Amino acid sequence: MDGLSKLGFLASELIFKDDENRFTPNENMAIVCFNRSSSLDIDTQYQETINDNENYFPSPSLFVYTLPNIVAGEIAIRNKFFGETFFYICKLFDAKQMVSTVTNTFQDKNITTVLAAWIECFEEKREVFMMLIENKAGDMEFTEEQVIKLYIVASEKTILG
Repeated sequence: MDGLSKLGFLASELIFKDDENRFTPNENMAIVCFNRSSSLDIDTQYQETINDNENYFPSPSLFVYTLPNIVAGEIAIRNKFFGETFFYICKLFDAKQMVSTVTNTFQDKNITTVLAAWIECFEEKREVFMMLIENKAGDMEFTEEQVIKLYIVASEKTILG
């Protein structure tokens, strides 16, 4: 598993560790991820396996992770989530975009919960901000200000490393 997938996977394990229903198939859960660098961390490693014409051997174990949405798939498979999975690339952490995307995801009336995350993994930068948003009553209020406050609090704490 590449670094991006490891970060997202471990963060989701922390979020769902006490959920007694976590491995029950769930069609009402969507996963929405964001970052800045896409899958460049693993792309760089993969490129090294094809640079040398004398020792040319593209690595299938690296190639599979050259799409950033693999992390959403890994989380969905582990937890048996069958809702939508998305991965968006943004210039910077963007609370407004996150709120808009999550709100739009809830337009699907089957979706009651969204796991939203900013997962950055490139060179020496490792950052994960993940939250679970529920809209079971259909009247959720989810704002940019809430996300910014949570992001600031999370940034002040060190969870992994």
